[in-house]
Amino acid sequence: MAVHSALPLTTPGLLRWAAARHGDRTAVAVADRQISYRELEALRVAATRAVMAAGLQPGERAAIWAPNLWQWIVVALGIQSAGGILVPLNNRMQGVEAADILARSGARQLFTVPLLEKGAPLEMLAGHALPALQRRVLLEGEGGDGALSWEEFLASGEAIAEEQALTQGERVQPTDTADMLFTSGTTGKPKGVLSGHEQNIRAFQSWADTVGLREDDRYLIVNPFFHSFGYKAGWLAAIIAGCTILPVRSFDRDEVMAQIERDRVTMLPGAPSMYEMMLAHPHRERYDLSSLRLGVTGAASIPVQLVRDMQDQLGFETVVTAYGLTESTGVVSVCRPEDPPELIASTSGRAIPGVEVKCADPQTGEEVPRGQEGEIWIRGYNVMQGYFDMPEATAEAITPEGWLRSGDIGVMDEEGYLRITDRLKDMYIMNGENVYPAEVEHALYGLPGVAQAAVIGVPRQPQGEVGCAFIVAREGAELSREDILSGCAQRLARYKVPYHVLFVDALPMNAAGKVVKPELRALAKELLADARH
Repeated sequence: MAVHSALPLTTPGLLRWAAARHGDRTAVAVADRQISYRELEALRVAATRAVMAAGLQPGERAAIWAPNLWQWIVVALGIQSAGGILVPLNNRMQGVEAADILARSGARQLFTVPLLEKGAPLEMLAGHALPALQRRVLLEGEGGDGALSWEEFLASGEAIAEEQALTQGERVQPTDTADMLFTSGTTGKPKGVLSGHEQNIRAFQSWADTVGLREDDRYLIVNPFFHSFGYKAGWLAAIIAGCTILPVRSFDRDEVMAQIERDRVTMLPGAPSMYEMMLAHPHRERYDLSSLRLGVTGAASIPVQLVRDMQDQLGFETVVTAYGLTESTGVVSVCRPEDPPELIASTSGRAIPGVEVKCADPQTGEEVPRGQEGEIWIRGYNVMQGYFDMPEATAEAITPEGWLRSGDIGVMDEEGYLRITDRLKDMYIMNGENVYPAEVEHALYGLPGVAQAAVIGVPRQPQGEVGCAFIVAREGAELSREDILSGCAQRLARYKVPYHVLFVDALPMNAAGKVVKPELRALAKELLADARH
């Protein structure tokens, strides 16, 4: 069933529409709670009242630093319905990384949980100057130490009349900024990517229609909500399509497979590594996975055999691949369900309707002949509004003619199908997470005893790619792999910490003094092959 064509183009309008259309059908299901579309709308209004009671003004930012919880969705809807801008934080971040984003975004409110992977968020932020941050709320657990509990947060909204919150939602315009997702650039400094309400809803209505998301789908969302894959292609697309959202806090292979059986899951997107881990499970036959219908993957190259195995062994009726970046509202191109496995595995599909894509000469912007490599340029309604407070970086990314320069190298065939072949920006992807070597290199340079450092991505299954750090030690310094890894672990989220550490006497440099990374890739291949023998 195709997604309804006449959707409201703001978050509050979408939720009112969804509640009227789907009523008592289940919108979100967790172990101890079933939330209907009508109740989700009521919770949205309650959260809108509460963020307004704390003084959030239209255009101000509020952040969520938490795993996939139903409260995450409710708060996000409330922030956007109040005219605020949602700022999701990666829940694997160190305190210093989160504090930097909170400070630069000027977030007024923070919604988090008692404990994340790196520790207690409020403790990790203690000592960091965050003058704009006025309110802290725990989405679960008891409040205290300056933070409200979830119940206290909702109760605080009673200071704002329901009619006032509804009126504020009606004032939200489709062109208003809805969210600011941070993505690291080649300089390693995270950039806040701004997207509007209309962009999000149009892009993921198109995505949902193309991949074949249906009202009767039960959508297990493993991808984290702080990513566009878990947020926009996740719960937002689910609301657009009217299906049931099943949030997963963190990926555990056995728990996910048990939940597929228990909840009769039909829709399960994820990075290729997730499916590979399921396929490799020694007792997979113990789980009934027959309900699985639709899988959507991307973020890495996909073996043709994986697509076939997903269909033949995991039982998916439909598997499609897609390509997008944060700066393109999360989506650029998608395969179609009817495409053959070879095409799905070897390409990232073709452009979604209303969006232009070309492979261009990076210097001239002219499209290269089909079948030749060029930088992927995107133009259309899905191109970001810009980088927050970074006009120069915005001008570098978007041409005067409106083309977004992706930094990715690809090849387009005569039918418009896109194959990603390389990355101008040296980014690599580990378990679906974008890692930018410059940011890792910056952390490495700060470690005692490190004279020079360079990082590349190298293939490794099932992660797709992992970081390989080349280290030149300072004279007289005694460094071990453990020293490097522990130092990185204190400064970086876990997925950014290199997997391989190789000590070398010097880094290959060109005449301009820049590291020649193709030479490093060849050296890594040689050294890592030797290490396996």
